Amino acid sequence: MTDRQHLTRALWTLFEPIHAVAYFDPEAREAFAAVGLPRYWDGYFAGRAAPLGAIGAAPVTAIFSGFAPSLVERALPAVWATVTPDAALEARSTGAAASLRALLPDTGAVARAADALSDVAAHADTVGRPLAAANRALPTEPDPYRRLWQATATLREHRGDGHVIALVAGDIAGLSTILLRSGLDLDATAMQRSRGWSDDEWQTALDDLVQRGLIGDDGRTTAQGTATLATAERLTNALAVGPLAHLDDAGLLELAALLRPLATAVGTLFPYPNPIGMPEPWDPESDPLAARIPHEPRA
Repeated sequence: MTDRQHLTRALWTLFEPIHAVAYFDPEAREAFAAVGLPRYWDGYFAGRAAPLGAIGAAPVTAIFSGFAPSLVERALPAVWATVTPDAALEARSTGAAASLRALLPDTGAVARAADALSDVAAHADTVGRPLAAANRALPTEPDPYRRLWQATATLREHRGDGHVIALVAGDIAGLSTILLRSGLDLDATAMQRSRGWSDDEWQTALDDLVQRGLIGDDGRTTAQGTATLATAERLTNALAVGPLAHLDDAGLLELAALLRPLATAVGTLFPYPNPIGMPEPWDPESDPLAARIPHEPRA
């Protein structure tokens, strides 16, 4: 991993928790319930897929990766009989902003971070990245909390789309990824349940990975499986560099200085490790690479 890829991944840990509030903070989820989507997965799939329009289950299953088709089919396309995509977009923005406003009372700091991150999101290369493209095309929000969250959505989905590309390239997309991670550091029972996979589907995919030498007979990910995941992660990091290419390393650290206090405050909502694979927010002060970059410390 190059220095720039390292810094790009580090910055992801600062905007990912800000984005995650829309789907994991109970206050944010209340906005979906208010428009007739009280069930968690109905709100999740409607909110996250809404930038793509009134889309069906098959393309969402493919684009999101990792979810059982049957789980997605229970929500889509049925949710569009209850809410329009525009209403779902409004619900997710309203919920995310309410959550962030409660967690981040310094409106000035939020506005500065929103402006800086929106500039980065505007530089996102979206060819082959459907979720990033759809989110970047949404109108700019005047409210700083909404604008901050929307910028994180574009960048999070940009990285996520690239991650799916990397997993497909490694022939470990979909359920295979979950099984490999469950053989390392995630709770297999919780992951199977939350992603909607049946016992038969889980076992069939597990048997395939055992046959390929990526998982051992004990259910643990092998050295070969770990290396395959690491290769996909390196490609993910390489594909995520684009939106930050216009910033030099000092500019990257300036952006990190704006985001870290917000990410740290929001990060208290989440356990580490967590089911979405989100690391703890990066601390540039404890990173030897960051220490070597000349920059003006923020007061």
